[in-house]
Amino acid sequence: MKVAEWMVKEPIVVTLDHRVQDCVDLMREHSIRHLPVVENQRLIGLVTESDLREVFLASLVEDLTIEGVMIKEPLTVTPDTEIEDAAKLIYYHKIGGLPVVDDYAQVVGILTVADLVEAFIELMGLLKSSSRIDVVLGDDPEAFERVSGLIRSKGGEVISVGMSGKELGEKRTYFFRLEKCDVEVIASALQEAGYEVVSSTA
Repeated sequence: MKVAEWMVKEPIVVTLDHRVQDCVDLMREHSIRHLPVVENQRLIGLVTESDLREVFLASLVEDLTIEGVMIKEPLTVTPDTEIEDAAKLIYYHKIGGLPVVDDYAQVVGILTVADLVEAFIELMGLLKSSSRIDVVLGDDPEAFERVSGLIRSKGGEVISVGMSGKELGEKRTYFFRLEKCDVEVIASALQEAGYEVVSSTA
């Protein structure tokens, strides 16, 4: 999935002419937490709610300018960036959003943590009526294909697959989310094939 599918298009932007209070008012009015700063239509910075919160603890807030509080040269992505890569940037850099720019550094969107959560929910099919079965596959590299094939042979249609992290001494468990189906039949077939079914939900 590309960033273009999930970003907020045509986000509200500010210029260096705006006051800090203008940014605060815009964020409150539109319930947003990030404002790209542009000059001649090109991105030059980013103002965030957390930065403004810190500024308002200062005694001379009236004397502060947008240039004084904005993040200069913020991390950015393009509309063609994979959503997974954007998520990694947000996670590793502990930030709340990314301006989306085109080849000319013009702002065409913004991608926030909320947008990523929405993408994740859609990808995992969490809002669909579905079934789930959790299976321990062991260390056999071909186990995933075998289990997936067995699920399909018993009428299961896989929506998404998650996986637990493998800690020292723990077994790796795969979480299969399926189109609504009779999971008991699938669970029985998996157990007969020698796989450990941790849980199942119809």
